[in-house]
Amino acid sequence: MTKRRLDDLGIFGGKPEFQEPVHVGQLNLPPWERFEEAFRGIFARRYFTNHGPLVRELDRRLAEYLGVRNVVCVTNGTVALMVACKAMDLHGEVIVPSFTFPATVQALSWAGLTPVFCDIDPQTHNISAALAEPLISPRTSAILGVHVWGRACDPAGLQRLCNARGIRLFFDAAHGLGCEHDGISLATWGDLAIYSFHATKVFSSAEGGCLATDDDRLAERVRTVRNFHVAETFDRVPLRINGKMTEAQAAMGLLSLENLDHWIRRNVELYRRYAEWDVKESVGAFVDYAGSQRSNHQYCIFDVDPARLGISRNQLLAVMRAENVLARRYFYPGVHRLTPYNLLFPDADLSLPATIAISERLLQLPLGDGIDLGTVDRITAIMEICYRHAGELRVRMEPTIQQ
Repeated sequence: MTKRRLDDLGIFGGKPEFQEPVHVGQLNLPPWERFEEAFRGIFARRYFTNHGPLVRELDRRLAEYLGVRNVVCVTNGTVALMVACKAMDLHGEVIVPSFTFPATVQALSWAGLTPVFCDIDPQTHNISAALAEPLISPRTSAILGVHVWGRACDPAGLQRLCNARGIRLFFDAAHGLGCEHDGISLATWGDLAIYSFHATKVFSSAEGGCLATDDDRLAERVRTVRNFHVAETFDRVPLRINGKMTEAQAAMGLLSLENLDHWIRRNVELYRRYAEWDVKESVGAFVDYAGSQRSNHQYCIFDVDPARLGISRNQLLAVMRAENVLARRYFYPGVHRLTPYNLLFPDADLSLPATIAISERLLQLPLGDGIDLGTVDRITAIMEICYRHAGELRVRMEPTIQQ
């Protein structure tokens, strides 16, 4: 389908560009034959959970891939963060960005900790040592950095700061499997890093996650906190939880690892196609990954700056949704504005201006093995109509679409 004018758009009565929804999640699947073979093996062994052979193999292979001594796979990334907090015996306050997925901060609350929200650098979308340092108090026990979009959040600066102030440092690298900073895996910075293997990630175990660390002692504590099973070593820990990964999850993870390089190359190819349109129109709105030497390109993020593009992010989102492109506002509106944090910290807006501004501009667009270059071209064609007719579009949409 070719759309050339505003009246061709679905939001103004035209036929939607896509008959079926185009999702932003990766939705990468291994070949069916390999999936069937893996699950036949699970049934034959009749070993479904409690640190089975596939889980242990995935631990080992991920440790090798990430370049760390220890990887401990768990149920999901949120549980990984909860386990990390207890394994490190954190207390009091933890500095964390508001510009993140809610689970990052919710995990701190589940662990009995108080989040202290840190603003982000508007260029990197990440926290930094300079932004975090003024928030450190006698109650601070750690900083939790988030590698948003897989871009490193000043790990060296944060490490120097935490060393100088005697507090712990750990990272939410949910977006970052396969990403590096200065040629170094994101898993090697801080006391530990957690990863998410959710079904929509470039590396998926359908649901799952892991903790990665070079600290053998901390790894033993992690293994104890995440399970009650007597086959694992026991350490002195304040609390335990059933956070084990199943054999079924591990099977999916091992198959994902086989295909990971292919899926990353695919993401890069699709991202570059989006960027070709960006360069042609001199918009400069796609988030650039050049600052990190290696990225999985898991997210395709478009910065809808009204001053530059002539329309708002919410207007473009409404147009995309009417075309069956299920774009998302990441991360909107900022965790500090969600319950219960909006009630606990009613004045947080005052100290988070960049978080607020960025959360109102970014739009996540589809990537992954489920789409092709033609899909990207059709999406950018919709964006081009919006960009070239921004003034008229804005006027026609203003009565119904919030700026």
